[in-house]
Amino acid sequence: MEPALERLNKAMEVAFQNNDNKALIDAYHKLAILYLRMEKDDSAEYYSDRSKSLLNDISYPYGEATHKYIEAIISFRDGKNFLAISMLNEAKQINNDRNLLNNILFVEGEIFLNLEKYESATKNFNSLIVNTDIYEKEYLAAKSHLKLAEIHFKTEDFEESIKNAENALTLAETNDFPVQRLAANKLLGRANERLGNFKSALFYNRNILDLKDSIFTYEKSLAETKTADKIQTQFMRDEIDRQETKIAELSQSKNRSEITAILTSAFLTIISILAVSLYRNNQIKLKTNDLLQTKNNELQAARDAAVMAMEAKTNFLSTVSHELRTPLYAVTGLTHLLLEENPTESQKEHLKSLKFSGDYLLNFINDILQINKIDADKLEALQIDFNLKKILTEVINSLHQSAKANNTKLVLEFDENIPSHLLGDPLKLSQVFINLIGNGIKFTKDGQVTIIAKLVKKVEENLTIYFEVKDNGIGIDPEKQLNIFDSFEQGSIQINREYGGTGLGLTIVKSLLGLFGSKIQLKSEEGKGSSFFFEVDLKSKDDLIEDIPFEITEEAYDFSGLHILIVEDNKINQVITKKMLNKKNISCDIANNGLEAVAMVRKTDYDCILMDIHMPGISGEEATIEIRKFNRLVPIIALTAISLDDSLESFYAAGCNDVVTKPFKPEVFYQKIGKNIFDTKKKIEA
Repeated sequence: MEPALERLNKAMEVAFQNNDNKALIDAYHKLAILYLRMEKDDSAEYYSDRSKSLLNDISYPYGEATHKYIEAIISFRDGKNFLAISMLNEAKQINNDRNLLNNILFVEGEIFLNLEKYESATKNFNSLIVNTDIYEKEYLAAKSHLKLAEIHFKTEDFEESIKNAENALTLAETNDFPVQRLAANKLLGRANERLGNFKSALFYNRNILDLKDSIFTYEKSLAETKTADKIQTQFMRDEIDRQETKIAELSQSKNRSEITAILTSAFLTIISILAVSLYRNNQIKLKTNDLLQTKNNELQAARDAAVMAMEAKTNFLSTVSHELRTPLYAVTGLTHLLLEENPTESQKEHLKSLKFSGDYLLNFINDILQINKIDADKLEALQIDFNLKKILTEVINSLHQSAKANNTKLVLEFDENIPSHLLGDPLKLSQVFINLIGNGIKFTKDGQVTIIAKLVKKVEENLTIYFEVKDNGIGIDPEKQLNIFDSFEQGSIQINREYGGTGLGLTIVKSLLGLFGSKIQLKSEEGKGSSFFFEVDLKSKDDLIEDIPFEITEEAYDFSGLHILIVEDNKINQVITKKMLNKKNISCDIANNGLEAVAMVRKTDYDCILMDIHMPGISGEEATIEIRKFNRLVPIIALTAISLDDSLESFYAAGCNDVVTKPFKPEVFYQKIGKNIFDTKKKIEA
């Protein structure tokens, strides 16, 4: 706005010097329109009044029409809709300029919209979009699309509202109209929210926050106010100079009466200008403060809307994932039991297919849960002692069967300069490599996947390690590389169907590495393979004890004669868990809720308690807290379908010894039961 104000000030000076009243009227009108865009109506009205005094002395139809147009906008903003329409009609009768007519049509459409005459408003705005012979056509077209989007939103045609808002956004981004970009994002956010497209609504709400920061600042408003004040002051000085010139001319003719009249006129003019200027400055300051407060309120509202949209998405996915896990536990558990009951070969094939489908669905749910935990800021990188080579070896071993099925060779190139003991989050690093190596295996048939770990920097205990997972598989199209790390963008629908997968693995990698302050990068060529690489900062811990051996498997435990309490409200889950324990010669009791569990533990000594967390009445956490008040030794394992809101730390804080998430792998289930029971027995005997 500042350059425009400065240019118009110069235009006024030139018009004054040349005594060109028409040019001066045009400059006044342009200043008035500019101030209207800045929402400084007092300043606009001031310059409109100046032009009116000049129009009284000359015949200038275009100037008169423009003056009516400006007065109509001021009346409209004062709530005088019908007076504004009357002025616009007068302007149309006087005017013969196409560009001014289009601006008149736009303001007329705004008034119709305000009066809820949507059909008339739509007609005006549509005429401005299809008309190409207009000045600032993209600007008016963008504003017209916004108004049409607003009309469709008010009439609850949200899809058409989105269509027009998207057209407005395209024009605004192409032509750099920041105010229209902001308005389009607001409408798109609101319309998508009403349609239930919360992900899209959140995207546009985030855009609003970024745009508000760039469009409006208090300093920018203050600078524009100073420029306006400078122009106003200069205008007053010029007015004084003109009056003094007239006085000098009259003094030479000794016409005292006219001198007195001119002096009086000059004095009154100066006093009037000063009064108006003081009033206007005061109004500008008040409006600037109000604008600042309004923008702050809008910013807070936008932030609140973004937070609400994120919370709604998080709560929805949390509920859905938890509700899916519970029946899925029945599917995978019963499949495991049936496979152990000597089925026929044909039955075995069907059961294996069922098990595969159950495992796939479980992995898919886990992927969604993982992404949304990161999005909801409910995950952070831990600082745990670990051996990197061991972690990579375990990941490679776990993927051996998948690689064998695809005839893919897995090769580890490990830099022996990397210290044996590091401090970081081994679980999340494992998840990164499981996804990257698994991705490489999937797209590399009869080929090789190489995993590289190389020390690139060491300063005392601070290390920077370079990781790379490369393959010689099918590669990735250059266009698809741009969004390969976005959700469900594995490459294409056809690729997903041919090679399998959810399309979430690389999204999880990107999100997890973000927790380490790292960024995944990609080099790929179709037909030659892909290379995913990144760097992670870790700390060395050379003073640690020797490597902890691999965890013992469940087959090493003798479960005979053990007595376990199952705390579970779901009848099917009770049956499945009991059958799995009976397979290992473990006797079981069942508590249907937390209160029953507390009462039963008071009466009976159990070797272990399997505690569901989400139950009616008191929760598993509350029941655990009550049990720990009188029994601190019995191992309690949380056996639950974890949701986004669940915190492993809170389980341990309540008194749980371990956590098994439903649905689980049987070997993990047995291993954790054995470890906790026999570790506790060793402590008691010691």
